[in-house]
Amino acid sequence: MQTEFRGKKCVVLGLGISNLPLIDFLLDRGAIVCARDQKEIDVNNDRIKGFLDRGVNFKCGADYLQGIDGDFIFRSPGIRPDVPEIAAAVKNGAVLTSEMELFFELCPAKIFAITGSDGKTTTTTLTYKLLEKAAEEEGKDRRVYVGGNIGAPLLPLVDEMSADDYAVVELSSFQLMTMQKSAWGAAMTNITPNHLNWHTDMEEYTVSKYNVYSHGAKRVVLNADNDLTAALIGKTGAEEIAFSLTKNDTDICEDGGYITVKGERYLKVSDIKIPGRFNVANYMCAIGMTLGFVSKEQITEIAKTFGGVEHRNEFVREIGGVKYYNSSIDSSPSRTMAALSSYPTKPILICCGRDKHVPFDELACEILKRAKALVLSGEARDKIYAAMQKAGCDDFKIVIEPEFDKAVAAAKDIAEEGDIVLLSPACTSFDAFKNFEERGRKFKEIVNNF
Repeated sequence: MQTEFRGKKCVVLGLGISNLPLIDFLLDRGAIVCARDQKEIDVNNDRIKGFLDRGVNFKCGADYLQGIDGDFIFRSPGIRPDVPEIAAAVKNGAVLTSEMELFFELCPAKIFAITGSDGKTTTTTLTYKLLEKAAEEEGKDRRVYVGGNIGAPLLPLVDEMSADDYAVVELSSFQLMTMQKSAWGAAMTNITPNHLNWHTDMEEYTVSKYNVYSHGAKRVVLNADNDLTAALIGKTGAEEIAFSLTKNDTDICEDGGYITVKGERYLKVSDIKIPGRFNVANYMCAIGMTLGFVSKEQITEIAKTFGGVEHRNEFVREIGGVKYYNSSIDSSPSRTMAALSSYPTKPILICCGRDKHVPFDELACEILKRAKALVLSGEARDKIYAAMQKAGCDDFKIVIEPEFDKAVAAAKDIAEEGDIVLLSPACTSFDAFKNFEERGRKFKEIVNNF
């Protein structure tokens, strides 16, 4: 992709977290920028006023996609690349790309990319921390960056990066859908039904995930326990590292209480501070990504000290003998099922939000086996309740509270000394919150005010 923008018409679709610094980046390089968004802009916002002063043209509102005309179109991940207005502009010669694709084109650092339906945030964070620990201890002037679908955008930092640096990125299926370049290392934690309210079907979602490695990745790390990722073993054309919680014939597996790499003990499972079998798999994946870059001692040090990422099985506080955990990041049924398996006692579960057109039937069966009670809230509450009825919940306690704060209070009322209250929504946050972080912070605020 051409990366010279002086005098070029650049259309930025969506004014989200990553596209605002993208506008600055393009302006600094002499581009003529038109920014478009479904929401109207706030002309009193200092950032927007600054863009207006620099000549940015805004087209916002319901018709923001009409009449797209430019040399480059930068798509926000949430906008499908095949909408008619974008397709027409591409037919007329526009180059369709994105902030993340531009970063991949310009980044001189070695990139490690992680995707998956579950566990990618924790695995990305672990990969970053392992590489950071190794960089600190080797004494070289090597910097390690983390971003993508988590954290701050990396594009504004690309000019300070060098070939000696590492960049660890989490990538969603939305970002990967049109990606034309792969990272040095690519990992897939798993692929399960997700985002089917956005993707046309499971096949499109899966192909988008596969795109993480298919443009020249040198190393590919695959989950041998997941059918859709295991199907790629032997077919990627890259150095492959397979991991498994259940098989003992993969490159990375568990043996005698240790995570082993080709038979060599690397990490004692009991040294892993964060709970849950799925986190053992996350460590396996991160070890595969960083193999040859970090030592066994460094892996153990991180395992003993890393307490997990915010909003992922995050301990909030204990009140009256009841422990509260925030796992707002669990935006799919499979994530909630994994979360339920992490606790020694059956939690009082809060599910809420907007569904992704993914069935709740399997989750309902797991709730009946692994939860003490269920509190339902948000847009998807009736769909989850219907799945619970189908699974046979006559003797199981279920409370329905449409409003989020009342749902959290209801969980508190149910809880007794020794119980756990777990927010693991199984749905997106977009019915009531901007993102899962805002939902998680609200949960913590409510709990801390009890």
